[in-house]
Amino acid sequence: MDYIDSYYAATVNPHQPWPQLDGSVTCDVCIIGAGFTGLSSALFLTEAGYDVVVLEAARVGYGASGRNGGQVVNSYSRDIDVIEQRYGADAAHMLGSMMFEGADIIRDRIDRYAIACDYRPGGIFAALNARQMQHLHQQQRQWERYGNHQLELLDERGIRRAIATERYVGGLLDHRGGHLHPLNLALGEAEAIRRHGGRIYEQSAVNEVTYGTPNRIKTACGDVSAKYLIFAGNAYLAPELEPRLSRKSMPCGSQIVTTEPLSADQALALLPDNYCVEDCNYLLDYFRLTADNRLLYGGGVIYGAREPQDIAALIRPKLLKTFPQLRNVRLSHCWSGNFLLTLSRMPQLGRLDKQVYYIQGDSGHGVTFTHLAGKLVAETLRGDAERFDAFARLPHLPFPGGRRFKVPLTAVGAAWYALRDRLGV
Repeated sequence: MDYIDSYYAATVNPHQPWPQLDGSVTCDVCIIGAGFTGLSSALFLTEAGYDVVVLEAARVGYGASGRNGGQVVNSYSRDIDVIEQRYGADAAHMLGSMMFEGADIIRDRIDRYAIACDYRPGGIFAALNARQMQHLHQQQRQWERYGNHQLELLDERGIRRAIATERYVGGLLDHRGGHLHPLNLALGEAEAIRRHGGRIYEQSAVNEVTYGTPNRIKTACGDVSAKYLIFAGNAYLAPELEPRLSRKSMPCGSQIVTTEPLSADQALALLPDNYCVEDCNYLLDYFRLTADNRLLYGGGVIYGAREPQDIAALIRPKLLKTFPQLRNVRLSHCWSGNFLLTLSRMPQLGRLDKQVYYIQGDSGHGVTFTHLAGKLVAETLRGDAERFDAFARLPHLPFPGGRRFKVPLTAVGAAWYALRDRLGV
């Protein structure tokens, strides 16, 4: 499988491909999946001297890591006050201390390995009504409690200076957020893994795993023997490979379009400071400028990851509702990608066997959390599991309705929250 026809694939940096696994290899750690989760884990481990093999069913960054909105958004899909209410003050303190680490890791990787991925600082959470603006006031206080003092509240005048639309009543600007070209980031991290001696095999889907000492991982043309095994496939992991991981998660699709290149003046008029934006709705819209002055716009969720027939028909009305001044601008690319949702909206980390680990379910915050998660699993293999276990202890329940009804029941719940957003209550 090659990359889908996305803007990112069309503007990817030149890179050397990785071979298919052919024959038997041994290593310290085998990682299934070469998205951000697997790449972050592999890079931290190779930096620490581990012999690492990464197996990818398609291409590096083929899934969500190479298709997402490219926004570096801090924290988790659940606010820290919700985490404290559900899991207690100790869990909130531990998880809160890590809320902004993923974005710092990304910036460090870009600087350390000179990764050309068009990084730009600054991200706005945009409020469509007074209730959402009140929530942003609370979010600022909560984030400042955990050390992020690079936050700026925007009133109605301020947000209209930052975004050329009348949709929003205010916002919260996070100067520790930002945006980038995610596929080029993934490929740059893969090159860093190569430099440290790590091995990545593309077009090498795993079809069987046997836990033991060592763990054995088989593909169509080869096999790996490894002391440690890490599942990092997220929404693109074959459900039958490890059913325990698919029972408590749900793949969901998100759709993105890009416009044809705008003039520099047009682009600057839309987003004068080149910040990325996501709104505060339950089913949110998100957008930003690309390095070549296109507007990239995404939004909505398709539960169960069904591929829509007409992505432009879904997203263009949202884009024009925000920027009606672009009604005569053509779209250049339309694509879809899947992320993995959990019922709690919190990521799932844990152990399946003594030396078998999994990381999944970032629930829409994958760009930053995957980079943190890679560091946590590397810490665990090196003998310090405290931070990994702070996530592993979180309880996770299956979606109601079982395999047949979990998608429609979740969609009904989402429709209720979307209605509340429209009513502003």
